[in-house]
Amino acid sequence: MKWITRERPKIDRIACPWLIRKFVDKDAEFIYVPYSQVLIKATELDAIPFDIPDVEYTHYQDQCTFDYIIRKYKIDDPAVSIIALIVRGADTDRHDLAAEAAGLWAISAGLAHNITDDHKLLETGMVLYDALYSWATHLYKQKHLQNSPFENLLHEVYSKFLKDKKTAGKTPAWVKDLKNLIQDQIDAQFTFDLKKISGELDLNPSYLSREFSKYFEDLNFGDYVRKQRIEKAINLIESTSYTLTEIAYMTGFSDQSHFNRIFKAQTGKNPSSYRKKIQKK
Repeated sequence: MKWITRERPKIDRIACPWLIRKFVDKDAEFIYVPYSQVLIKATELDAIPFDIPDVEYTHYQDQCTFDYIIRKYKIDDPAVSIIALIVRGADTDRHDLAAEAAGLWAISAGLAHNITDDHKLLETGMVLYDALYSWATHLYKQKHLQNSPFENLLHEVYSKFLKDKKTAGKTPAWVKDLKNLIQDQIDAQFTFDLKKISGELDLNPSYLSREFSKYFEDLNFGDYVRKQRIEKAINLIESTSYTLTEIAYMTGFSDQSHFNRIFKAQTGKNPSSYRKKIQKK
């Protein structure tokens, strides 16, 4: 079987080939081409397109292509179920879904940065997912110090401060400081670090996580940051001539596909439609 998708893979476009070769077709061939050529080349090469809009093998609601392949081929493997959450969290920018999602995104982005040949990148990624599968099969319950990413830790401690009667009804000084820190990080492309943020605020990381939603529009850390990203994107669309792809990267999204989904979820419009509406005014 031949499969074809967009060039420069990071998460889904490497995770899916691993899943297909592991559970569907060990001899599957994968082809990477520019986005505009995927469907044309799919017809020419008799290849199955995946991880692009309006094809069978794609994202559905909040799930990614990896999830669809699991359902399609009825892959019933506990380790794959564990990996699916991690892939979904990394691929859809929802690191709260699994403690390892942020790490998978960071490693995948780093690999894509270092390896410019997509097929070499795929083969290297296969090793990564083999290792992840072994971990999910044999080592999932093992812990090593603080292995949860900042967002998961923040989420775990959202409500503790709410029980502190001494500060009921008051907004702590750290809330304003944290808002400024988040904005600073947004402007620096979202390089969040829980220990660093907590240290600058002189707060315990767990305490900070518990308290976050009370003072940040009743949103958890991930949702709040995504909202800030979209607000920055809107500003860039309205005030600059950057392409939408450039804006996606400037606002911390892994690629334009993710940017489009989150933007539409927040505003009800695709970025391109939003820009056209602005230009008509």
